[in-house]
Amino acid sequence: MMATIIPATRGRLMERALLAPLTWFRVGGPAEFLLRPADVEDLCAFLRDLPPEMPVTVIGAASNLIIRDGGINGVVVKLARGFGDVVVEADGVIAGAAALDISVSEYAAEARLAGLEFLSGIPGTIGGAVAMNAGAYGGDIAEVLDWVELVTREGELRRVPALELGLSYRHANLPPGAVIVRARLRARPGEAALIGARMAEIKTRRETSQPVRARTGGSTFANPDGQKAWELIDAAGCRGLTMGRAQVSELHCNFLLNLGDATAAELEALGEEVRRRVARETGAALCWEIKRIGVNS
Repeated sequence: MMATIIPATRGRLMERALLAPLTWFRVGGPAEFLLRPADVEDLCAFLRDLPPEMPVTVIGAASNLIIRDGGINGVVVKLARGFGDVVVEADGVIAGAAALDISVSEYAAEARLAGLEFLSGIPGTIGGAVAMNAGAYGGDIAEVLDWVELVTREGELRRVPALELGLSYRHANLPPGAVIVRARLRARPGEAALIGARMAEIKTRRETSQPVRARTGGSTFANPDGQKAWELIDAAGCRGLTMGRAQVSELHCNFLLNLGDATAAELEALGEEVRRRVARETGAALCWEIKRIGVNS
């Protein structure tokens, strides 16, 4: 069946591929098909020849993602080798979509380029950071992005200026089914000692305030205007709240934890219970920041 409907690829293509091991939460069902393309040309050809009715989903490091227990229909694209190169220029960095955020910040620091230190505190890849306009520690992608290169669902490679992405809080307007493959980030010359000190400060703050060694998925809910999600969750009495093997972190209550063998359904249900209690106790409406995709089992 696969050979008759799925195009050939020079990369790796797996049917009924396990996705849970690829996510930070370690939950979720399989992909109908999982593609790791060899390079940009391979990805273009694959998407061009893929039947248009076949859904395409892109995942990166899956550090801010819940894949539901029924898995994902269609083709899941995960970029790996061939998409992680980082090129340092005099006033910026061009990074492949699979490059880790922290690695990009380290390349910039080694070149004495300032302005990308905030990336060292964001788990994930550059592709994911652009797709959700990731931000932390006083910076975000919208402030530094010049352009992205993406492959459309039709298999066309396009370079898109940042202004055309409509970047807003944790959101970018990307064409449906498009796959980001490269991005250029602006930076400026700086002092190595100051850049290093800022990155060390971010590392310390993150390690002391977040459950970085747990099975988690980063910030669960976006901050409402003028409010902090974690404060609302704490005020609603949800710190440490448990549902099955899913728990609201005791350390930072805007993080959900998989205590070992939680299901995606338990994590999502716990998040919805937190939203319900926050609305009841504080009147605030929390919106999910973690992406939840796939089919319920």
